[in-house]
Order: sequence, then C-alpha cells, then structure tokens
Amino acid sequence: MGMKMKERLDKFIASQTELSRKLAQKAIKEKRVTVNGAVISAAEIKIDTDSDTVALDGKPLTYKKYVYYMMYKPSGAVSATEDSAERTVLDLIPPQMKRTGLFPAGRLDKDTTGLLILTDDGDYAHRMLSPKKHVVKRYIATLDREPDEGVAERFADGIVLGDGTVCKSAKAELLGSKRAALEISEGKYHQVKRMFAALGYHVEALERVRIGALALDKRMHPGEVREMSAEEAARVFE
Repeated sequence: MGMKMKERLDKFIASQTELSRKLAQKAIKEKRVTVNGAVISAAEIKIDTDSDTVALDGKPLTYKKYVYYMMYKPSGAVSATEDSAERTVLDLIPPQMKRTGLFPAGRLDKDTTGLLILTDDGDYAHRMLSPKKHVVKRYIATLDREPDEGVAERFADGIVLGDGTVCKSAKAELLGSKRAALEISEGKYHQVKRMFAALGYHVEALERVRIGALALDKRMHPGEVREMSAEEAARVFE
C-alpha cells in the first residue's frame, strides 16, 4: 500500500490541469467539480489522491505526479514555453493534455523536426540533459550534396567548429541519397549543422530520431503528441 496522499481540492485540480489555483477555485465555486460524484463547493476540502474520484466538467482527473509526452516536432515550431511572436511546441499540445509547468526537455531548432520530449518533471529533464549522463541523440541530416566516404572518420576524430570549438567524437553513417545519420552526446547550439558546415556541407533538413534508446514513434505524424509510460520515458537513459 502506498502512502495515502491528502491534498487540497483546488491544489489537486491545479496540478492535474492547466488551470491556475485561482481558476480552480472559481471552477469549484461554479459547481463544475465533483468528488466521488457529489458536487463540492469548498476549495479547501482535502481529498485522497489514491481513492477519491475528482471530475471537472464531468471529466475524471487521473492523478499523475508527472507526465511525459512524446512529440513529433514539426518544422516552424519553437522549443520554448513562451514566445509571443512565434508558434511554440506547447501550442501544439491538445487542450485536454495541457498541465501547468509543462516544458520541452531539451530543444530542437525551429526548422528541425523529430523527437521532442515534453514533461513537468524537472529532475528527469535535468538528468537527461546533464553532460555527465552522455545521453546519445541520433539525427538524420539531409545535405546539399552526397557526403564523401571520409566523413565518418572525420566525425569519429572529433570535429573542430569554425570558431575553434572542439566537438567530442561522434558516430556518422552514410545512408545514400544525400543523407547521413549522426549520433552525438553533446548539445551545443546548432551543433549538427555547425559540424557538417565545418566539413563544407550545408544541412538542408534535420530530424532527430532517437534519444538514448527511445526512438521516435514511426506511426506519429509531425505535430502529433502522445503520452508515454514511465518505462518508455526511462529509455532515454538506456
């Protein structure tokens, strides 16, 4: 048996939805909230997060401490939580999946597509992005011309960027039709594009297909988001 968690009703609603605490209190006042089927109008009552069923507008809220979402990031969306001028990756999350505190764990450039993880678990994101963990990310780059045979060796030796920054050894493989896969464990600014640029190639399209052992779900389309199980989310550390 787990520890019984008692939590204030307004706080619980705010933690499981995108409503602020104030808006949660308003929803309770407006009789939009039920606990075990009964309308509750007091925000300060304590509920049992394990056994009580709380519903907002008739929809039950399942208690989840944290959520982990996989997004197939489309081109043109910014990996930020707020950007008044641009469409952000958070704007792509369906309303019923939104929660306070969601953010992209790591980032992809605006025109880069592929695997992006969104979560409200700060510790998970910190571990994933920590240089000490050496989480390997796999990208598929489409170049302006067919890469030469020697490219993989150059990446293995460690590329020196235009500004003198030395990159760690990376694994490249040529896939034909101007495409190359690249695996790196660092996350410098525009790193993949700058590494190819140091070898005289221009990256025309870039997609991230894997983080650790977690692969982008092939059935998803750009712009789609789905929830991951905790086991799936943990694959980034394998």
